[in-house]
Amino acid sequence: MELLLNPNVAYLLLVSGFLLAILALFSPGTGLLEIGALFSLLLAGYSVYSLPINAWALALLVVGVIPFVVALQRWKRWPFLLISVAALVIGSIFLFRVADGVAVHPALAVLVSVLSVGLMWLVGRKGMDAVVRPSNHLMRLIGMVGEARTGIYREGTVYVDGETWTARSGAAISAGTPVRVTGRDGLVLVVEPVATSVP
Repeated sequence: MELLLNPNVAYLLLVSGFLLAILALFSPGTGLLEIGALFSLLLAGYSVYSLPINAWALALLVVGVIPFVVALQRWKRWPFLLISVAALVIGSIFLFRVADGVAVHPALAVLVSVLSVGLMWLVGRKGMDAVVRPSNHLMRLIGMVGEARTGIYREGTVYVDGETWTARSGAAISAGTPVRVTGRDGLVLVVEPVATSVP
């Protein structure tokens, strides 16, 4: 348990837990991301509870999300993205309070912040593109054949037309099974195994 009281380890667990939780929201159905997020956040929770925190650094981390959201809405708002990265780096370095110096190594904070913002930028842009994409794009998927990427019963993921989609089915479908899109419910595709479809 001494390892969990290292501020660098606590920081990595905290960031990885939040990233896994966000990724789980964008690609539900596997359960692995959810379990990883829960495990990381529980360990990080123990660390955060045991280590003293600078409230101003925590506030800076929270406020740093606002310029990121603004930058996400338009491609040409790079200054907001840079402000977000700077806020995350500074907040990360000073998150945990120590008697002298900084608790989280600055190089680690810079690397993790840049990688996290980059990953969230890609995930956020893909999510926004899917939301604003015309519904006729989804309608043209009906009738197409793809492949179940995970086991599907009620919910899972499929690969159709070069993209991974959240899907649901009334019947249990194992991973790797060819599936046909029979409908949609918002951004969720309704699928059935190809073998059971009516020609």
